Amino acid sequence: MSLAIPSLDRLTGGFKPYALLSLFCLMLFAPGLAELPPMDRDESRFMQATRQMLETGDYIRIQFQGEMRAKKPAGAYWLQAGSVGLLSHPASTQTWPYRLPSALAAWAAVLMTFAFGRALIGERPALIGAMLLAACTMLVSEAHLAKTDAILLALVVAAQGLLARFYVAARAKDAAAPSGGGCGTSSASPIKMPGTWEALAFWLVQGAAILVKGPVVPVISLLTIAALGIADRQVRWLVPMRPVLGTIVAAAIAAPWFAAVSQATGGAFVGEAVKGDLLPKLLGAHESHGGYPGQYLALSVVLLWPGSLLLLPAATKMWGQRHRLAFRVLLAWAVPTWIMFELIPTKLPHYVLPAFPALALMGAALVIEGLEAFHTKWARAWYGLWCLVGLTLAGLVVALPIVLGGGFVWLSVPAALGIVLATLLPATLAWRGRLPEAALALGLTALATYPVLFQGVLPSLDRMFLSRGAAQMVKLVGSDGPVVSAGFSEPSLVFWLGTETKLADGSAAAAHLAANRRALAVVEDKQQAGFLGRAAELGLVLEEFGRIDGFNYSRGKRAALTVYGVKSP
Repeated sequence: MSLAIPSLDRLTGGFKPYALLSLFCLMLFAPGLAELPPMDRDESRFMQATRQMLETGDYIRIQFQGEMRAKKPAGAYWLQAGSVGLLSHPASTQTWPYRLPSALAAWAAVLMTFAFGRALIGERPALIGAMLLAACTMLVSEAHLAKTDAILLALVVAAQGLLARFYVAARAKDAAAPSGGGCGTSSASPIKMPGTWEALAFWLVQGAAILVKGPVVPVISLLTIAALGIADRQVRWLVPMRPVLGTIVAAAIAAPWFAAVSQATGGAFVGEAVKGDLLPKLLGAHESHGGYPGQYLALSVVLLWPGSLLLLPAATKMWGQRHRLAFRVLLAWAVPTWIMFELIPTKLPHYVLPAFPALALMGAALVIEGLEAFHTKWARAWYGLWCLVGLTLAGLVVALPIVLGGGFVWLSVPAALGIVLATLLPATLAWRGRLPEAALALGLTALATYPVLFQGVLPSLDRMFLSRGAAQMVKLVGSDGPVVSAGFSEPSLVFWLGTETKLADGSAAAAHLAANRRALAVVEDKQQAGFLGRAAELGLVLEEFGRIDGFNYSRGKRAALTVYGVKSP
């Protein structure tokens, strides 16, 4: 390859890596943040519930229209409400203020991965590891969604990074070693024994994490501690973290909101959160999101893409490095976390995201060391197979506008070619054994792919975003009174049309128009017969204003919506 890839030495030192990673995150996370329509169903529910907090001034109870949302605690909603209150207003349908906390949290997770990784394994591998994390499909996707998972990742990295510092420093001190073992490179920074402030920060993060997504971060930290305790047969290194006092601190942060919401809902919120959300996920395939053990491993090539080019060959050798302190704590972070989510029956792609920072740092350290695992025949065969993901994405850039958009777009061809070339470059460099250069070239792969998808392709898929089409038609016609939707109850429609939107069947939709004759109805095809029959009984003369044909991706089925109103005399 004739393309010059900057050396790692030119990218490290001082504040330079933080600036580089910040620019990289900006180029990956910002495109599409405003243009991508609200996604069903979780994101739209989060956005609508946040809007209702701002509309009502009730920041304790979480509600979607009149329904209690006992899925997650209020932390992410508060961050979104603060962003919208500062940068927009509840009546607006702008999406980016709701998504901004996720994008900022994803950026923070990347910077903290580098900061903690630099002390553990050295600056050069930490830079590559943070870049691979920033570029992975799962994090880029979550940075574009107003949900909890990017925020959760930032809290995971903060908690686990502090935990790793205590562990490595204490073990290194016990061994009378000058450093924490790192990855065996001279660039690893000496690990100083953390003090009271670091311990306090760890427990503050745990409390904040409970307010964002319940017990997930505490469970990950406990699994890490348990794994290290079993491996070392001692947990004396926990003493400086002051676990008893710290538990009280974490509880003091989370408890006030739980007490307030329990009082406000008569205890129904916490009970529903446990019985209606947590237990069903642990005991079965909740909301049809089932899977089998090993599913995340099978999907890792896509979830970690483009970093999976190097991370999967590296993964075969990570366990063999467990005698090194840095790898020991990173393995204790990644492996139990991954196994836990593999065993839970409910499967969603973002569940394993908390394990990615540890995997990225270990993989980057092995890339710098250039282990033989990257040069085997199997690895070279993998580099060729890996290209299929990039080629598939390039094909989707051309095909999706034809199938779900307005038709063939000429600009999609050079965009697809750019993705193809950016995919072949790192694979070729890896094949030739130029591993650090291949790792840096993966950044170009991400930059050639994600902005095109999130800024250009996905927002243009009109047939996929039925709610947006219906809302645009309603706005064009004008509705004097709440809009009623019959048969189409996706949360994104409520966000587009407002909190007062009515969700009903066909008969009730006709009755709504009879009582509000200047309002409009959005009727899905399956409810047409009931709607029209009841309208005839009520003596309504209807006017059809337009029809939206498309694909309801939440249900995986084709759908068609028609906008009706009562004909004026």
